[in-house]
Amino acid sequence: MERMQRAAGAVVGSAVGDALGGPFEFGPPGAFSVRFPVPGAGGEMCGGGGWDPGEATDDTQMAVLVAESLLDRGGLDLPDIFARFQRWAAAEPKDIGLQTEDVLTNGMPWDLAAAIHFQVNQRAAGNGSLMRASTSAVYFAHAGREATMDAARRIAALTHGDRAAWEGTAIYHELIRVTLEDIDPLAALPDILARVHPDHRGRYATVLAQDWHPDQATEFNGAVWPCLGSAVWAMRTTDSFEGAMRAAIDLGGDTDTVAAVTGGLAGAYYGLDAIPAHWSELLHVPLPGFDGRVLHLPDLLHLAHRFTA
Repeated sequence: MERMQRAAGAVVGSAVGDALGGPFEFGPPGAFSVRFPVPGAGGEMCGGGGWDPGEATDDTQMAVLVAESLLDRGGLDLPDIFARFQRWAAAEPKDIGLQTEDVLTNGMPWDLAAAIHFQVNQRAAGNGSLMRASTSAVYFAHAGREATMDAARRIAALTHGDRAAWEGTAIYHELIRVTLEDIDPLAALPDILARVHPDHRGRYATVLAQDWHPDQATEFNGAVWPCLGSAVWAMRTTDSFEGAMRAAIDLGGDTDTVAAVTGGLAGAYYGLDAIPAHWSELLHVPLPGFDGRVLHLPDLLHLAHRFTA
């Protein structure tokens, strides 16, 4: 499969998962399949819960902000990414994580805001840095393992002071990178885990193990460990992009983010053409704070093309 197919699949797949999962957020397990019992029947991009059909949530909005910073600045400019996040947060987006909102509005500078939040609260291992990582994962994939995992950690640290969030985002970056190289991401997991910080390796090894099931999670899937573990489980236990989406959303809980993370990985694995057009064609990504801009499928494809040009 051409690299461009996989790169575009990762970017679009994450946005599709986000928009599919948004209306089911914090709902019960199995709600997606109850409403849409026949796979492929159509209508699944249904909207609801304050979201229009195909509307992406904060997950994709932040991923786009990261992408546009990387492209506009010609690489990683952490103060610029943080400033874009702040501008977005100040415009009162429909949805924003409580921790992310506090970090972006607490008045601290970009290199202290998340660390101070963690120091005060002692809890910052949410999945908010993982949810936005599809675009940066594709952008840095060409640079190799060490560079992409380092970039993941540094971008994650803008809003999440807990190293657990950094390591989960770094694993995801590397999973996308190896997939773009036509390597089976599940087979690569042992090697990836060896690059995880020792203080966090054991916990990730548990949730990424072949026999782990999301029912075994000890935290809500809004935390970074079970969110990433659930995405890998959805990939491991299904054989199509659509199947992975269904499995991820049917877990309930933080469905938009679990599906966004799953969609990025499944999109890279199966490629853009495997994403149902009746899902992707409805995509739209509002960018609060940025002059009313709304991105659609062609815009997301253009981002992916610029990443791999």
